[in-house]
Amino acid sequence: MGFIAVVKKDFRDSIRSFSLVSTTLLFVVFATGLAAIQWVPVMYRDSAVETSTLALLNSMRQPTVFLIPLIGLLLAYDTIAGERESGSLRLALSLPNSRAEVVFGKFVGRTGVIAVSILVGYAVAGIVALATYESFDVAVFVLYTLLTILYGAVYVGLATGFSAGMQSRRRAFAGAGGLYFLFILGWDVLLLLLQLAIYGQDIPETGLPDWFKFLGLVNPSTAFMHAVRVVIPEYGELTFYPEGSAIYLQDWVGFVILAFWGVIPLALGYLRFERADLD
Repeated sequence: MGFIAVVKKDFRDSIRSFSLVSTTLLFVVFATGLAAIQWVPVMYRDSAVETSTLALLNSMRQPTVFLIPLIGLLLAYDTIAGERESGSLRLALSLPNSRAEVVFGKFVGRTGVIAVSILVGYAVAGIVALATYESFDVAVFVLYTLLTILYGAVYVGLATGFSAGMQSRRRAFAGAGGLYFLFILGWDVLLLLLQLAIYGQDIPETGLPDWFKFLGLVNPSTAFMHAVRVVIPEYGELTFYPEGSAIYLQDWVGFVILAFWGVIPLALGYLRFERADLD
């Protein structure tokens, strides 16, 4: 019962702190605004806007990649470190709750927050699209919504792992911020620097080797888009990545990468928390 109690308490705390409400409103505005863009009848002279499911997914692609990690990290970075710093964590552990139940219960609770927010926001956007678009595939959009929740859960797991492993809210925030900068802003820069260091400005005639292309796929944001292409093949029309013959460059590997980033940092954070002296 300890695990369920932690999940319920964490979810209720998010309601009392308006985290759930504010996050839900953000997703409603975000998703509905992108759906409403399709109302514009003419983007350029003699060119009508394509009001289709694929057009909506195209509008949501980059904002999703940037916004979901930010929300996931902000929701969870202080979930344990904040209570540890304030002293309330001792009260939680004085109840019949193990440290594992606290860590994984809070992960599930915060994942529930971002899942509800995405579901409500995307449902509103889907209603707008269904009512106003010339064509709209509900099944495809539902699949994309579920994959977006999975993507958000990965970053909640990352942030919860940092929160469990750090002694203060400040360090957890620095770790979460560093992850966001690395994955969203710095990854491509590091790949470019590595490419220049190895090959200079002249790319080999045969192209970059498969192992180098795999480094791009290791980024969870890139892995998310590969995973979407598995479930929604039409999504491949919106994204382009270097092709390779290696099995580890296939789109399904995106699910493996997402699982890695969602599970390993959370487990490492728990192991560090399990050994920590909270006194």
